[in-house]
Amino acid sequence: MTKTALVTGASSGIGRATAALLVERGYRVIGTSRNPDSVDESVRVAGVEYRALDLTDPEGIERFAAASGPVDVLVNNAGESQSGPVEELPREAIARIFQLNVFGAVQLAQAVLPGMRERGYGRIVMVGSMLASFPLAYRSSYVATKAAIKGFADAARLETAPFGVWITTVEPGSIATGIGERRTKYVGEDSVYAEDFRTMQTHLDRNERAGTRPDEVAATILRAITAEKPKPLYAKGSRAPVVFLLRRLVPAAVVEKVVARMHGLKR
Repeated sequence: MTKTALVTGASSGIGRATAALLVERGYRVIGTSRNPDSVDESVRVAGVEYRALDLTDPEGIERFAAASGPVDVLVNNAGESQSGPVEELPREAIARIFQLNVFGAVQLAQAVLPGMRERGYGRIVMVGSMLASFPLAYRSSYVATKAAIKGFADAARLETAPFGVWITTVEPGSIATGIGERRTKYVGEDSVYAEDFRTMQTHLDRNERAGTRPDEVAATILRAITAEKPKPLYAKGSRAPVVFLLRRLVPAAVVEKVVARMHGLKR
């Protein structure tokens, strides 16, 4: 039988590339966007069923899940990228990014899990970020959400794997998706952090422009979906094998300095 995959944030970047690859592999794909009618025809993927989903609306998520029917594969990809010194992050901005990146994703997983468990098969992929493993200054709210979603996945897979439902995290490094243009930023013009923040942002945007292509991350997500027993974590981009090995071999303080210097930060 044809398996149904639900991919959130399917109108651009990693989500679009993943939806396209799954269609190519014979999956029925439901792709979400906050406003599907605004998705330009030039970026729509043939074969993807585009549906509206606002992850900031818990009741809307509940209605969406009920109307979607049985789902065999969930790729939680949609979310927000946010930057700013923790001292200046508005409380409402922190609440919003946690709703988008964590609570909405977990609610969707909770909605599809009963059916997956009853059928004895399911795959849930949380699209995280290597920043959860290698934190960066001025990305604290974003890092926290990606660390949280990985924590949910790591613990929940121990509960669901005996039923044939595997939950895994895919951590991309710097990816050339244009997300830097959509990143929300919170820093005052006269902030004591402004100079370092701008330095970090310039290096971050440069790294992303030269980053891994979305289709390469999509291929990693497909590996996680099709594996008989998916691993807890897959990482792609930013020399992932080397940097994860470095993290195991050297003190955490050294890793902090390396990450900081990669983004132009000296202190």
